[in-house]
Amino acid sequence: MTAVENKTPVDFWFDPLCPWAWMTSRWMLEVEKVRPVEVRWHVMSLAVLNEDKLDTMDERMRTIMQTEAWGPVRVCIAAAAKHGEQVLGPLYTALGTRFHNQGLPRDHATIVAALEEAGLPAELADVARSDAFDAELRASHEEGISKVGQEVGTPVIAVPGADGEQIAFFGPVVTPAPKGEAAARLWDGTLLVASTPGFYEIKRTRTSGPVFD
Repeated sequence: MTAVENKTPVDFWFDPLCPWAWMTSRWMLEVEKVRPVEVRWHVMSLAVLNEDKLDTMDERMRTIMQTEAWGPVRVCIAAAAKHGEQVLGPLYTALGTRFHNQGLPRDHATIVAALEEAGLPAELADVARSDAFDAELRASHEEGISKVGQEVGTPVIAVPGADGEQIAFFGPVVTPAPKGEAAARLWDGTLLVASTPGFYEIKRTRTSGPVFD
């Protein structure tokens, strides 16, 4: 049995638009360094999640959900469909670094640059304005969100439980992304509470925005 086969698969559903999911994903990459886990990336969509809640949003958020939120996830799901899900990690990193760390616009040029960095064809950026892969996008989103319910967002994380059933949860929401042993402790603690039967929520008011480092 190889070292990779010994690693616990961690399924991670993300929307590249969400800064909090981005923070969690960077923490998850740190966890890979200090625990025997392997992240498997999947796409979910804030646009899909919120399409029946648009009337309750302020104008700014409604505009984002109706316009900006569709393009990046469509490109991600098309990339996975055409080139395999293994491209999602590098593409997410390339997109997220530009969107969040660099504060670049979520436009065609930024997506093209991210695709090129990830070694993918630039023409995939055209899918941002197409519904050609929306069925696949909705299926991937539903696979993730069905594990935790409609009351949460991105990210969704799922890991195998001791009884063979998956343990799934939203979050954790954390900033800045812990590194080294701090990342390991948060992972161990998250698994401990998430695997407790009947456990649902720990929460407190956010007093800081995402710290991108």
